[in-house]
Amino acid sequence: MRAFFERLAWRAATDGASAALVAPDRTLSYAALADEVSVRAGGAKRLPGRVGLLFASRQEYVLADLALSFAGKELVPLPDFFSDAQLGHVIEASGLSAVVTDDASVERCRRLGLSLHALEKSEDALGSPVDGSARIIFTSGTTGAPKGVRIAENQLLASVTSLAKATGADATDRYLSILPQSLLLEQVAGIYLPLFVGASIYLPAPPAVSPGQHIKFAAEESEATATVLVPELLAAWVKELRAVDRQAPRSLRVIAVGGAPVSLQLSAAAWTQGLPVYEGYGLSECCSVVSLNRPDTRRSGTVGHPLPDIQVTIETGEIVVRGPTVMSGYLGDMPVSGVWRTGDLGTFDPDGYLRVTGRKDNVIVTAAGRNVSPEWIEEVLTSDARIKFCVVVPHAQSLAALIVTEGHPPACKPDALKAALISASQALPPYARPQSYVVISEQELFDQDLLSANRRPRRDAIAELVSKRSLALDFEQVSA
Repeated sequence: MRAFFERLAWRAATDGASAALVAPDRTLSYAALADEVSVRAGGAKRLPGRVGLLFASRQEYVLADLALSFAGKELVPLPDFFSDAQLGHVIEASGLSAVVTDDASVERCRRLGLSLHALEKSEDALGSPVDGSARIIFTSGTTGAPKGVRIAENQLLASVTSLAKATGADATDRYLSILPQSLLLEQVAGIYLPLFVGASIYLPAPPAVSPGQHIKFAAEESEATATVLVPELLAAWVKELRAVDRQAPRSLRVIAVGGAPVSLQLSAAAWTQGLPVYEGYGLSECCSVVSLNRPDTRRSGTVGHPLPDIQVTIETGEIVVRGPTVMSGYLGDMPVSGVWRTGDLGTFDPDGYLRVTGRKDNVIVTAAGRNVSPEWIEEVLTSDARIKFCVVVPHAQSLAALIVTEGHPPACKPDALKAALISASQALPPYARPQSYVVISEQELFDQDLLSANRRPRRDAIAELVSKRSLALDFEQVSA
């Protein structure tokens, strides 16, 4: 990360008074940030080569990430939304013994058997960055234990520079940090990208209100120009703006949305409320972002063009990525040499816009021998405003839909819900129409452990629930 820290030092020397990190308790200028990183990196010299991070304080997380990277350490971010069992796996798989943390996370770190450290300021500050920093990102995927994705400093920097080119980020930007900083997407887009271009990062206090209200207030207060969200948070923001009959702040120029598909309905609703949404696609194995719609080139229903310096091809229907952002490999597995078969299905339109159509592993073969991607069906069904979330699984030689409604199920009349599902299904060919369904509350999604830690559907668990509780739809099954 030498090139990154050289830019940080240059910014501190030429415009050191400008705000780098803005948090409720204090603001750090670029000069103060560069100094903090240097002196904390000096304190990091005594730590092992591989160090965990678990923080409640967002500003302290940023400082620890930067200081450990400056000191050439290998970071293992510990997502606080992982269960203790998942974190225990991360610790065992990575051989982690030491963690840098804050007061709010001390008890959990002790419970997990980690040696606790605080990056105190050291009189023996590091004068220049140490080469070789890296990070191991554990991503749960849809099933199984979390996997460790090894990201080297050159891969992270390549992703940052490509994103800077694609989004036009510069020193006038004010980035609003909302996503958990243990996510690689937020590390790339919410820490290193803004600081790389000399922008300010706004770190709001923990939410004391609903997610939609929290984001609305934070965006207005910070006069943010850019942020990165997942579809769930974007939907909450849209809902809040509608509820109070407000438009988004005019300061916003880019809201990048990824992590899951963005429905056409949600995207259109966001733009109606003044939210400049640009859909993207990526995965941890390719340093989080592969393709992105941009202010000068956006096409609804796609995830835009591949980032500069990244080559994307479609091989037998599968998205294949080549370039400098491809990971070093999974922890404990063979190295990867710049090429990654993503397991995602996709197509390019004639103008080079990428469309992701589903997961290769999720393809359902119907009784009539048709191959269907459930993600495609789910996108169509959620076009109805009454269907908040949907997962399609195989059931009884056909298809079934698990549905979460906008209201709690008792508040949604069964006949109205069935009518919504049947109406939305008319846009699908007969072989792709669900023949049965289950309705649950959003809370039950979590109570029944139907989502992974990164909020992807556990399709096997959902199929098991559907097999016990499904109801038939009131239209005749049409043969394929």
